[in-house]
Amino acid sequence: MKTNWIKRKKTKTIYVGNVPVGGNNPISVQSMTNTDTCDVVSTMNQINDLKKAGADIVRVSVPGFDEAKAFKEIKNAVNIPLVADIHFDYKIALEVADTADCLRINPGNIGKEDRVQEVINAALDNNIPIRVGVNAGSLEKDLQKKYGEPNADALVESALRHVEILDKYNFENYKMSLKASNIEMTVEAYRKISKVIDQPLHLGITEAGSYRAGTVKSSIGVGMLLTEGIGDTIRISLASDPIDEIKIGWDILKSLNIRSRGVKIVACPSCSRQNFNVIKVVNDLEQRLEDISDDIEVAIIGCYVNGPGESKAADIGLTGASPSNLLYIDGSPNKKIKNDNLVDELEKQVRIKIEDNRIKSDKIILRS
Repeated sequence: MKTNWIKRKKTKTIYVGNVPVGGNNPISVQSMTNTDTCDVVSTMNQINDLKKAGADIVRVSVPGFDEAKAFKEIKNAVNIPLVADIHFDYKIALEVADTADCLRINPGNIGKEDRVQEVINAALDNNIPIRVGVNAGSLEKDLQKKYGEPNADALVESALRHVEILDKYNFENYKMSLKASNIEMTVEAYRKISKVIDQPLHLGITEAGSYRAGTVKSSIGVGMLLTEGIGDTIRISLASDPIDEIKIGWDILKSLNIRSRGVKIVACPSCSRQNFNVIKVVNDLEQRLEDISDDIEVAIIGCYVNGPGESKAADIGLTGASPSNLLYIDGSPNKKIKNDNLVDELEKQVRIKIEDNRIKSDKIILRS
């Protein structure tokens, strides 16, 4: 059963393209391309793949003016909000401000206030937001000297310096991130900044690591903050395919019942009581259903200990039994299935259920 057990802090709403970030709006999921930005076709294809996987927003690195030119081509060829990621040279931000849906700048390397002011003016002229991205690995030199090493207070001080500049020029169309690869530092920094500003917050554990280790770190850190009601958009930083970042981001939101997309599989870890190969069935089914974006829950339980209970709570459930397993639809026993065609039958039932749900939804819309 889905419950609204998290009390989310209500922040101001900004728009990255057509995606609202903050307020009561859904927590958006984003990733970043890792192709050569100057390779327009490869970057465009990756962006489209990310969108298909469930990305709401995609960030693209724009390190130079050649990439800025390519960015404009890419933006015209895709249909998803793009954030231009700018470091060091503020003039690149000015170059793409008429095309990007958001400008990402780093206080640690973008330069003095007059440069930030120019970026603010460009954002105002084009009615686009700015993401202020504070990172433990690139803090301002004086803060590095003051604190000796990165910590939460250093991240917050860096962020508030930029907030002061933005406030000075009456610019409120921004979101903030304070990232570190250390979970404790990141969580503490976000907790502190959340108490003093009402702008939307972009969550992530930066440079989290490999697929497995990074997934664990991100799930813990981002999950902790989300359960406290902190965060309006997330990016899971993995040394892996960017599509993995989108999948893990959605899995975190689904696990917390914050937002759902695609098939949610509830499965037992399996033991000697199992009446079919649970692990194989789950893996095969997950691969077959990757194309589905509809919200549906499937329970796959290997024996009769917890099987009926979990199956009754899901849209579709399978309980292991001998000589035949029992299929549940909408919480009620439907029919018995032998082991030979489990995956085929489950896939068939999931797709039938999704089609039925769509038909019912269409009828409700027509009646209203």
